[in-house]
This record gives sequence, C-alpha cells and structure tokens, in this order.
Amino acid sequence: MPEERQLVLTVLRATVQMLGSVLGRNTEVILHDLTRPEHSVIAIVNGHISGRRVGSPILAGPREDLGFNAVLDAARQPGGSDPVVVGDYPTQSRDGKTLRSATAVFRDAGGEPYASLCVNTDLSGIAAAQACLEQLLATAQAPAPEPLEQPDLEQLMAQIIDNALQAARHSGQRFGKAQKLDAVRQMHDGGLFIVKGAVEKAAAALGVTRYTIYNYLEEIRNG
Repeated sequence: MPEERQLVLTVLRATVQMLGSVLGRNTEVILHDLTRPEHSVIAIVNGHISGRRVGSPILAGPREDLGFNAVLDAARQPGGSDPVVVGDYPTQSRDGKTLRSATAVFRDAGGEPYASLCVNTDLSGIAAAQACLEQLLATAQAPAPEPLEQPDLEQLMAQIIDNALQAARHSGQRFGKAQKLDAVRQMHDGGLFIVKGAVEKAAAALGVTRYTIYNYLEEIRNG
C-alpha cells in the first residue's frame, strides 16, 4: 500500500511540474498529501494565486472549496478506489480574487483518500485581462510575485470555528443543541475535521465533550 501511494505521488509531482511549464501565471496547480493535513502541500506552481507554498496546511486553500467535500465524501465511501473528480466550480481566494477550480482526490486500493490534485485559475475580471495576457506570455524565468502572507494552521482553524459560532448564533435563539449541531455542520463543511485535533478544539469552543462532537458528526453524516 505505501509503495502504491508513493508511486502515484511521484507521478503527480511530475504532472504538477509539467503543467507549470506551460500554464499561464494565472493558474495554480497544487498537490496535497492528505495523510498529513497540517503540512499537506507537497508540490505547487504559481502559489502566488492563493499565497501557499510547499508545507502549507490544507485549510489554507480557497474559501468555500468544494474540494473539501470531495475529500470528505471519498472518506465516507470505504471500498471504492476510483478517483473522485469535482470539475469547474467557483471559489474565492483569501484576498478576494474570483477563481475557477477543479479537484481530483485519489484513493488507494483500500479506498483510503491520500492525495488531492487541485487547479485554481484566477478570473478576477475584464479589468485584469491585459495583466493576464502578459502572464500568459511571460517566460518561465520571469520572477514570481511575492506570495501573500498566510495565516498559520491554528489561525485557520480558529477562523472556521469562530465563523461557525457566529452564524449559528445569528438566529437570536437560545444556543441549545440545534444551534450547536448547526455550528458543527458548518465546521464540517469548512473542512475543519480533516485536521488532527479539530474535534477537541470544536468541543472546547462549544462547551461539550469530544464524544458529543462525534455524535453530532454521525448525525450530520446520516442526514
């Protein structure tokens, strides 16, 4: 199994390198090792699009990324080994750029997701058309823009938790089980529980036990 994974990751690294040699500077290609979400990025070209680099955590990706859902769906379907592909969906970078994205999640023979290949193309608008054309004509030796300063993993997790709590409290109702369940659902959709230690952080934020969080997640996954 480890040999199979390493072989595919080697092939995908070469794919990222190959695509980076021909794609315009407005398209990011990124490879994740899902077995280490805290430092999942193992290959990337045009990382200035999202501000990521090798070693960045999986939570540092675009907002509202359906690729997270693909990862979670793949994890909930044991026994299947075919890649899960989500093509051409909209996302937004953390500095507000409009992106078009696609994600492929790869699973080993046992059905376990372990790699994700993502493409994010910057479509900021007609006003940026000239700049995009200049990027497409740029040579590989052209200096890349300085990457954005990215928040660390703890900040990203805290942001997802805070946003979920604020949204769940927005109804103005007493913060009971229904509101806590809604908050956990939003954390789940934000990809929080991919990261080790997320259950404990969610439990502390909601004032419940980790077993309660597991029960909420089971309820969410069962519809």
